[in-house]
Amino acid sequence: MPKSDSRTSLEEDISVHIFTVSAAMVGVCLTVIGIMRLVITAQKTDTLADDFLAVDAVLFLISCFLSYWALRTRTTRRLHRVEKVADSIFLLALLVMTGTCGFITFALTAS
Repeated sequence: MPKSDSRTSLEEDISVHIFTVSAAMVGVCLTVIGIMRLVITAQKTDTLADDFLAVDAVLFLISCFLSYWALRTRTTRRLHRVEKVADSIFLLALLVMTGTCGFITFALTAS
């Protein structure tokens, strides 16, 4: 197998992983938003965590769409650009999720 075909195959493999994980993370965000709404209703308090998770779900969704576009594109140059953007947004969404988890932990222990 030539080196360029191996590299393209690896890049498509990365796009597949970004696509599947970001789609799953959208579901995780939506599930946690539902759980947070139950906790907020039961404790009669309010927090910004569900808003942060909604933004995070949108970031994961954008990453999912971009990685799907990268998988569907025919030119290698476009594949590189779209995959780089999808990867960057995915990493940003992971950072937002980590921060939100810390925020949720702080909010639950403070109440």
